[in-house]
Amino acid sequence: MRKIKHFLLLFGILLWPAQNIYAVAQGAPTKILVLGDSLTAGYGLGPEEAFPAQLQRKLVRVGRQVQVLNRGVSGDTSAGGRARLNWVLGDKPDAVIIELGANDGLRGLGPNQLRDNLDAIISILKARKIAVLLTGMRAPPNFGAKYSAQFDAVYPSLAKKHSLPLYPFFLEGVVSEPGLNQKDGIHPNSRGVGKIVDQITPYVLRLIDGLANK
Repeated sequence: MRKIKHFLLLFGILLWPAQNIYAVAQGAPTKILVLGDSLTAGYGLGPEEAFPAQLQRKLVRVGRQVQVLNRGVSGDTSAGGRARLNWVLGDKPDAVIIELGANDGLRGLGPNQLRDNLDAIISILKARKIAVLLTGMRAPPNFGAKYSAQFDAVYPSLAKKHSLPLYPFFLEGVVSEPGLNQKDGIHPNSRGVGKIVDQITPYVLRLIDGLANK
């Protein structure tokens, strides 16, 4: 009987899919959730061209075992991100990249409202011991200098308050560059997303490495 049990156990292991054995050997991947709007959802792009997919490929190429989840919703504001946060946290991420605020700026919504929503999101994530990378956004110029100054200041002030890493401007080097944007002049094309990924990767690597040191 003991020999039969040993044989069945060995037979079961041999039949177990190779990828499952590899996953156990390597450990579970670090799960990074991207909470954002159309800039991360991949508006006008194929799924594999969107920011989360390109970021995952980049991180794997540099030797990190990760799964990057696309939880961007086109048209979403900071209020929308806040409203659906508990639902997306069902994915049980290890870290969250917050990319919200572009639509707040386009609609001229109050900077204090933006601050309150992002503050609430960050507070929930910190309470759950989920690492956070905050990405900044800049207000469009059509609402005036005062509005822009108040809007743009939200991100560094929250990063300082919560001691978070901040990627200062999500569209750095891409905004207003025709060759890196789609015809609407707002959303990055695949090349534009690739540039964003290249620039933000060092910040994400520090985020991942910080998890390993906890």
